[in-house]
Amino acid sequence: MEATKLAKQVVGFQKSFFDNSYNAMCIVQDQTETMVSSFLTQLPWVTAEGKKAMDSGMEFSKKTRGEFKKTIDDGYKNFDTLFDLK
Repeated sequence: MEATKLAKQVVGFQKSFFDNSYNAMCIVQDQTETMVSSFLTQLPWVTAEGKKAMDSGMEFSKKTRGEFKKTIDDGYKNFDTLFDLK
């Protein structure tokens, strides 16, 4: 019983660490996106097509980061289920 409790605490700590790191990464990426978008609008040689390509890349990045977070969260749910069975 004590080993299960300890394992749950370790996994909880790891999940908390991941969530905080993930949130920090999201903030940095969002700020970078804002900065790049602002920079691109000020450059006269960047075409609308080029800006559209950059926007599409940033949207893909956001989508992928969301899928990554969902996968990790599902893994932590599986750990919780495993610990609850014992």
